Amino acid sequence: MTPAPDIPALELRHLTVSYGARPVLWDVDAEFPQGAMSAIVGPNGSGKSTLLRAAMGLVPADAGRVTILGHPAREAMRRVAYVPQREAVDWDFPITVREVVEMGRYPSAGWIRRLARGDRAIVDEALERVGMAPFARRQIGQLSGGQRQRVFVARALAQRAELLVLDEPFAGIDARTEAALLRLLRELRDREGRSIVMVHHDLQTVRQVVDWVLLLNVRAVASGPAATTMTPDNLRRAYGAADLGDDQRAEALWAG
Repeated sequence: MTPAPDIPALELRHLTVSYGARPVLWDVDAEFPQGAMSAIVGPNGSGKSTLLRAAMGLVPADAGRVTILGHPAREAMRRVAYVPQREAVDWDFPITVREVVEMGRYPSAGWIRRLARGDRAIVDEALERVGMAPFARRQIGQLSGGQRQRVFVARALAQRAELLVLDEPFAGIDARTEAALLRLLRELRDREGRSIVMVHHDLQTVRQVVDWVLLLNVRAVASGPAATTMTPDNLRRAYGAADLGDDQRAEALWAG
């Protein structure tokens, strides 16, 4: 069943996460709309990646509630595909590009059964869309940084999920790969109505890349359409005057 468009793709209520005695997220309320490209933005150590990992159930939350497309997260995980930071992956693991992408079909096909012809066709399509079909038999550790990112995006595509969650998808890749991934994400949003939530680190491109923004620094600082949320005042509140720089720097970021 397709959820009503006014139901958020991802909703967080009072989300609190700590590592030992140190709070990483504190009482965060946020929602990300359906059919939009959304970004979580904030300084280093602000809890951006932890927020995504907690939403995916990969780290325990001390308190709070996560809802995906109107359902409790634990009941809706098949409707979301997660692309982790590249640093979180064991690139020495003996697995090929195609085998990684095939993992996107396991939630539907099962972990034990062999993939059916239709599943294999979906994997082929995903590899083609990210330009990695010629590398299908290559071990993932033999790939460049940009190629590795393409492979994990292909795995997410193969899952056919309604919500894509990406942790810094543009970090450490070349400009050509970034442009190609951005075109693909926009196509998923515009032609297929997918919802996308990502951690994004480049302040100067946020307003050009995404529709919706959550500014985060342990707490939710501000959220809303990127064009009206990425203001100098909100940026200073999220980053602090010392990290953001002088007024000219803030105004330059606002001007985009």
